[in-house]
Amino acid sequence: MNKRLIGSKEETRAGKFLEDNGCRVIQKNFRCSAGEIDIIFLDKDDTVCFGEVKYRENEEMGFPEEAVDNKKQRIICRVSDHYRAKNGLDESMSFRFDVIAVSPSDIKWIKNAFDYRER
Repeated sequence: MNKRLIGSKEETRAGKFLEDNGCRVIQKNFRCSAGEIDIIFLDKDDTVCFGEVKYRENEEMGFPEEAVDNKKQRIICRVSDHYRAKNGLDESMSFRFDVIAVSPSDIKWIKNAFDYRER
């Protein structure tokens, strides 16, 4: 199975996990000129969450959450700016950046995985 198919399957699995935990998925794979965010969802407290889904088949390449480095965090923040502007979400709304770390046997939801990163 190619990486894109695996990624898509695991993003679907992560979305179901979030919904099972009381969240409402708003959008998957939001793309703009700055990049992409895997999943955007509302947490139970109406916080808008920008989620990065990372999958690792095993720990040979490290833990999934370790792949969300500073460069990736800055990209996600830029894309979140585009999303919020496009959808009229201002600074009065609560938002955060989460990582959903997926392995064959587990899903780990890391809330507030990183703070907003300036350019």
